[in-house]
Amino acid sequence: MQLKVKPLDIQENQDIVFINFNDAMKERIDPGEKVVIKKTDYLFSSSAVLTNNFVEEGFIGLSIEKTKRLQSKENEIVDVSPDSNIEIAHISKKKLEGKILTKEEIVKFVDGIITGNIDSVLISSFLTSTQILGTSTKEIEHLTRAMAETGTMIKFDKKPIMDVHSIGGVPGNKTAVLTIPIVASAGLTIPKTSSRAITSPAGTADVVEVISPVDFTPDRLKDIVNSTGGCLAWSGVLNLSPADDKIIEVERKLLIDPEPIILASVLSKKYAMGADFLLIDIPMGDGAKVTTWESARKLASNFTELGSALGMHVEVAITYGGQPIGNAVGPALEMREALLALQGKQSGSLTEKAIGLAGILLELGKKAEVGKGKELAREILESGKALEKFKEIIKAQGGNPNIKPEDIPLGKYKANILSEDSGYITKVDNSLIVKTAKILGTPFDKGAGLILNYKVGDRVEKDNVIVELYAESEERLISAKKFLDYNKVFQTEGMILKRFPGLKVI
Repeated sequence: MQLKVKPLDIQENQDIVFINFNDAMKERIDPGEKVVIKKTDYLFSSSAVLTNNFVEEGFIGLSIEKTKRLQSKENEIVDVSPDSNIEIAHISKKKLEGKILTKEEIVKFVDGIITGNIDSVLISSFLTSTQILGTSTKEIEHLTRAMAETGTMIKFDKKPIMDVHSIGGVPGNKTAVLTIPIVASAGLTIPKTSSRAITSPAGTADVVEVISPVDFTPDRLKDIVNSTGGCLAWSGVLNLSPADDKIIEVERKLLIDPEPIILASVLSKKYAMGADFLLIDIPMGDGAKVTTWESARKLASNFTELGSALGMHVEVAITYGGQPIGNAVGPALEMREALLALQGKQSGSLTEKAIGLAGILLELGKKAEVGKGKELAREILESGKALEKFKEIIKAQGGNPNIKPEDIPLGKYKANILSEDSGYITKVDNSLIVKTAKILGTPFDKGAGLILNYKVGDRVEKDNVIVELYAESEERLISAKKFLDYNKVFQTEGMILKRFPGLKVI
């Protein structure tokens, strides 16, 4: 049957459309049944929600977001019919039985995720079987290629294309804000796209968005990169690996993150961006995603192997992830800290990690001899060239290149957390920092977050301000303070950890 598109001001992430009950009965469409929506330039499938009054007869209701994404207009006529495709279910069942999927089956499965033929149940089945049974190397390669090639593939004018990506897991990891302009200053092309925060207090896109737009069309992004050599953009509007967003949504609910899916998720987007040289940052330590050398080495090996199969040179840097990078956590606070580092007014773990990663990229791009990259990266940063390149990129993206760190607004509600005793900081709890930041409102409240005034190894005295909290609402600030009444971000010990008395009385 033919129905007119009616955009609806609703939020939905379950791939649903709304059909009048009378229209549904004519086509024998039951509640929750999959329907196929067709027009000349697209086809997709969604679950039908039946209604008597929400949508009138002759119309099909789509969320405004889905209407934009599918380039539909109000009252545009589309064909709607029941979805009789059951082949996808057989593919999912085959994977559940531990059998190897063919390239064609994987392509069809990924295409089904994008069009909506595959719902969250089948995606859950695929992810669960992958988590338990694993996949073959070829399956991961086919999955990665399919995820990339079903979305936008971008080609830049100047080769080689460099890229860097952190798998996350450590708060305050705003190193890309320094690394990208350092590498671009040396004449290399490095288009950095990243997602917004999923489980962390701030992703690179969240941090950069504090002072600049980050959402661009592919053509606009190419213009920025071709003119400046780099960018700091959000991948969400570029349609890179579109199936990935739906997969991540199901992963969140299942609380699983299968390694093969991590590999495909990361490398599909880099493959789509045409990366020739990719550096993967794997933070390792207590509270990070990767906690042991054994698991870090295994993941690193898998990244390099899959990258080679895709025609990319992938190297991996296993970095220290036992405590936050720098002292600031939260979008605005992290941008302030990054700007200070670019200006040479602040040093420490943020600067050291950024120039370490940039140094490897400079060596890969033949701008420095092996072993000399870090030295060159430091020289570029300290000379002010990286700051000037950063301003150039921000200006090209439509932001304010001359903004000062002190001009960036923070949450107007602030509180200090005092040390309860004296001693040396022996541990910083990453997970508690992330939870505190989330309670304060990150990443959605840009001015929310916390500043850690001490790090592991520092001496602290009783009643010193060890943490500064920032929030955009008083309620969130109060909640964070209560949370920290029962949870300690820092573990403080004296130099004598424990005294064992002797057996002889003296």
